[in-house]
Amino acid sequence: MTTPQLASFKVPVVDNEPMWNYAVASPERSNLEATLRQMEQEVPFEVPCIVNGKEIKTGRMANQVMPSDHAKHLCTYHEADTATVANAIDGALAAKAEWEALPWNDRAAIFLRAAELVSGKYRYKLMAATMLGQGKNAWQAEIDAAAELSDFFRFGVKFVEDLYAQQPAKNTQGSWNRVEYRALEGFVLAVSPFNFTAIGGNLPGVPALVGNVVVWKPSPAATYSNYLVYQILAEAGVPPGVIQFVPGPPPEVVAQAIGHPNFAALHFTGSTFVFKKLWKDIAANLDKYKSYPRIVGETGGKNFHIIHRSAEIRNAVLQSIRGGFEYQGQKCSALSRLYVSCSIWNGGFKDQLLAEIAKIKVGTIQDFTHFMGPVIGRPAYDRILSYIEKAKAAGGEVLIGGTGDDSKGFFIQPTVILTKDPQSVTMTEEIFGPVVTVGTMRFELSRTRWKYTVTQVYVYDDADFEKTLELIDNTSGYALTGSIFASDRKALLIATNKLRNAAGNVYYNEKCTGAVVGQQPFGGARASGTNDKAGSISIFYRFVSARSIKENFVGLEDFQYPSNII
Repeated sequence: MTTPQLASFKVPVVDNEPMWNYAVASPERSNLEATLRQMEQEVPFEVPCIVNGKEIKTGRMANQVMPSDHAKHLCTYHEADTATVANAIDGALAAKAEWEALPWNDRAAIFLRAAELVSGKYRYKLMAATMLGQGKNAWQAEIDAAAELSDFFRFGVKFVEDLYAQQPAKNTQGSWNRVEYRALEGFVLAVSPFNFTAIGGNLPGVPALVGNVVVWKPSPAATYSNYLVYQILAEAGVPPGVIQFVPGPPPEVVAQAIGHPNFAALHFTGSTFVFKKLWKDIAANLDKYKSYPRIVGETGGKNFHIIHRSAEIRNAVLQSIRGGFEYQGQKCSALSRLYVSCSIWNGGFKDQLLAEIAKIKVGTIQDFTHFMGPVIGRPAYDRILSYIEKAKAAGGEVLIGGTGDDSKGFFIQPTVILTKDPQSVTMTEEIFGPVVTVGTMRFELSRTRWKYTVTQVYVYDDADFEKTLELIDNTSGYALTGSIFASDRKALLIATNKLRNAAGNVYYNEKCTGAVVGQQPFGGARASGTNDKAGSISIFYRFVSARSIKENFVGLEDFQYPSNII
């Protein structure tokens, strides 16, 4: 399809979606509760694969369990088989030319409409699906499925407009230089996680917005909410074939996609182990591909709070609780390592921390007083409790929590572990659950080395503060998020410089979670991923291939240069 471009359009001014509070007796709480009740009455939903805009029912069925009530299924879904994945890839490639050629303002309009559908017409339905299927309370569903998802779509349009505006600064006399940002040659594979519905929408949305076609494999534990996101994008105007929705067993679907000659990019959020394996598999297939594939991934974190002796205690306590226990610690940015100065720990931090955690209510998402809900499923429940047992066996002291109840849902109490070993398993390995570990070490100056002796908490004098920062930097292979709590500006600067490579997102006197689209570009390095910064213009560069164009307006009169003439 060709159409004249008769104006240079500017997208509307974008802003972050206002977040609703769902206060007692508010209309929004009543509407959300009504949607939850209706959805619970209608489960289980049947979810097909969607290829070229058509429902594909393979008959290979799997279930998405409701983690608050594991006897119930939110949906049953058809797993993509080999033929379905092959058709999805072929259909996406067939749709590519027309989608890439669509005028930019039309692609932009589709995603701006999708944002309005997310934040308006489908807000409660998306939230209810996220709460029932992924175990989020109302606030966590609001900031994810409603606010962040619509922010990704709106700001994405603005970022692409800014990207396309990046043009050569200089034109020689009689010529015009231009750069166009082409979609990648081939298709993009998007593999999304369970823990954020918004990421489910953003992983296929980012490459599609710049003209790519996408094969999208959602997480089994987020199938229904992601299916709703797909339906929203289709209603907004994304043409059939541009985004293919193929739930199914990850190894099979992914292996088939990355084995295709037209595989152009991977957009991934998930575990470090899986990401590393995919990278190796892609490298092994390199001779098959038409181009070098782009690999964009965000994986895990072993995120830290460092509490300096000048920190304001109350704020540091409350921020640490939110950072560690919101959404049951199942955010890749969640706090899991806590380092506190001795004077702060003994000066009220410990007592306040334990007293406030004791107030946390854990239970089903339908009860809005519950700060914490279930962990995502049986494997997560068993793994998290096994880490607590490992910590105890190694001499760690459980200060609070440490127990779970799986009689109805997968519920684990918020847990704080005191450890004497800075390299203990819960200090170094990602747990992805409501477990925060506090070190109980003290640096003592020795002739040959620094050694650890047992005290109440991680203790450091002024000189030891910098040694503690070195320990933080070297304890984990991850480098996603971290927070520095201090009123002393010099301490903030020292920590910032010492921890320069320890976190892709660092916060001053603020919890290590909660990056906002357009405000804090999100991503980490080292084992945490490729740090391409979701929620910013940076990530869009990874899904385009620039082409430089020079147009000459004045013809040559001779092939020789003046230096050739005698």
